[in-house]
Amino acid sequence: MAIPLRKASDIDKLRIAGNAVAKTLDYLEKNVKAGMTLLEVDAMGEKYLRALGARPAFKGLYGFPNAICTSLNEVVIHGMPTSEVLKEGDILGLDIGSEINGWYGDAAITMPIGKISKEDEALIACSKDALYYAIDIIKQGMRFKELSLALEEFITGRGYVPLVKFCGHGIGREPHCDPEVPNYLDSPNAKQGPKIKNGMIFCLEPMICQKNEEPIIDENDKWSVRSTDGLRTSHYEHQVAIVNGKAEILTQL
Repeated sequence: MAIPLRKASDIDKLRIAGNAVAKTLDYLEKNVKAGMTLLEVDAMGEKYLRALGARPAFKGLYGFPNAICTSLNEVVIHGMPTSEVLKEGDILGLDIGSEINGWYGDAAITMPIGKISKEDEALIACSKDALYYAIDIIKQGMRFKELSLALEEFITGRGYVPLVKFCGHGIGREPHCDPEVPNYLDSPNAKQGPKIKNGMIFCLEPMICQKNEEPIIDENDKWSVRSTDGLRTSHYEHQVAIVNGKAEILTQL
């Protein structure tokens, strides 16, 4: 596994791409409402992202046709925008990628549509809290597998399970590269594998299921990922750089 180590000047460029994602997610979180379609959300986000000078990195990536992944209710990741109308009480995952001058940004949130249930509030809180917990404990010399184990223990400690077979990832000159960062320990031993070093850039993205961690990919659109339990899910993501031995978030305002 060859994990790139970025110079400070490279991190500055990644920060610009990440900031465009952060601004777009903030804009959508404040303006997406019940009554809108997922396609309208996608178009609104793409227009705003392009106005910031960014190219929507997901559009055309691996054949994905839209700018934004809109993951509604039971869809945990990779939801494809459709004509489905948002309703009060829904929860919506928004995952956005940007590219500016050959450098990439990537982040995600899960947001409420109007007033939601206490159960859905707790579900969203788990993914968000797991993400910030993981970012806080990162330090140079820690192994990625130790980070994955910490994420798994946090998620299961809240009574949920992490989606398997999908993971966080490296990012930089391309939208996905080494390392892979699962939200669970994928081997018997956390004290093995690559260590976190200054200059590494990667995305952490807790993907939370309620009862069953196994994914099902939609047979129709070939993209939308659900849990086999058929229950609601949540997803949060930030892009971080390791600077002075700690994680700095590149995708927040």
